[in-house]
Amino acid sequence: MNPKGVHQCSEHPQWESLRGMWLKINTTNRIIFYKLTESSRDSFYTVTLPKLERSLSLTLSHFLPLSGQLKRDPQDPKPYIIISPQDTVSLTVAEIDADFSHLSGKGLRHQTELRALVPELHVSSDSASILSLQITLFPNEGVCMGITSNHAALDGKTAVKFLKSWAHVFKHGAMPQDFHLPMVLDRTVVNVPAELESKIFQLPQDKAYVRSLKLPSTREIEDLVRITLGLSQENVNKLRERAKTESTRSDLLHLSTFVLTYAYLLTCVVKARGGDADRPVPFMYVADFRDRLDPPVPVSYFGNCVMPINIAGYKAKTFLGEDGFVNGVHILSDSIRYLSSRGVESIWELYEKGIKTFDPSVEKLSVGGSNRFGIYGSDFGWGRPVNTELVSLSRNILFTMSERRDETSGVEIGMCLKKCEMDAFYSFVSKWIVKLR
Repeated sequence: MNPKGVHQCSEHPQWESLRGMWLKINTTNRIIFYKLTESSRDSFYTVTLPKLERSLSLTLSHFLPLSGQLKRDPQDPKPYIIISPQDTVSLTVAEIDADFSHLSGKGLRHQTELRALVPELHVSSDSASILSLQITLFPNEGVCMGITSNHAALDGKTAVKFLKSWAHVFKHGAMPQDFHLPMVLDRTVVNVPAELESKIFQLPQDKAYVRSLKLPSTREIEDLVRITLGLSQENVNKLRERAKTESTRSDLLHLSTFVLTYAYLLTCVVKARGGDADRPVPFMYVADFRDRLDPPVPVSYFGNCVMPINIAGYKAKTFLGEDGFVNGVHILSDSIRYLSSRGVESIWELYEKGIKTFDPSVEKLSVGGSNRFGIYGSDFGWGRPVNTELVSLSRNILFTMSERRDETSGVEIGMCLKKCEMDAFYSFVSKWIVKLR
């Protein structure tokens, strides 16, 4: 028996991918560090690694598309996932002689140091893997889980659910009972009007480029550095009170932790970069549409149900003055309130408008992750992760959000900037944001 929306090609079932818009987005790369100081090299290879492989195999049986291949038929604009009986997920095992405390810490690190901890995803013109894993052993110190996923096939919520399920199986020997498993593979639960779906997959002029699943080439920026910072709940509350005090329309604002954090970081980054006050400052966030569709998409749906929301038309001077923070709050709050009050067709029109006004030559501040995923709950039996970060390669300035490791509230922020900008950035954020150890 096959789920609804699953097609047969010989003996191979196929699942349509949700979002054509994510086909040309670079892969998502996450690293997760765990301390394993009591595990010797021999113990890791003879006990831990085989158990990781067995638990991974069991977990993948509940997340079947992860072992498949993203395909695209030359005559069909819709991409799909095809799963063959012999398909597997690539698992690389590596060993590294490096300072675990430094790389797994939250202090200043070079982006290139961390990139070695994530695996490559096989992508050709007509086929792309969905998931690739790497386990890197730091002998007698710890391990790093490197996860590379294809954003066209799954979003962060689905990826974190897979990881937490794997950790639970490794630790307890069985799938968790409260994770809404197995995943729903029925594409029809995403209620998008047919005319809108055709727009999503509408091809631009360069059809050869779009038909190919190869990702755009990227250039590693050598002087990018990362730091992990934290906002406690007290810090967030202070930013909220500041927004209310400085705004003339505080009763109409959406003052979530996300809005307050993004607005503050946006202001600090713009100030740190300096330059012409009239230069454009585009920025972007990703909205989850599971609860915005009618009917809502089941929480157990496997796939990608998020849409990038691009914000353009603002100049640096909007954020440089004393009112920069509250201006950012107004812009982000209005954007989110708009999403909450409109149907998916209106949101798609907003997305199309953002694409038309987007200038690829201008760096864009984008945010990844979420402080609601619960990523630090991925416990393989070694305790909570020491640290976890998204290290996706992007020419755009990127910061990430997650929950705090050791607190039930607040937000943890991973920031990636050029070294010269990072120094200036930290001088601005140090009043409100604490440096984590």
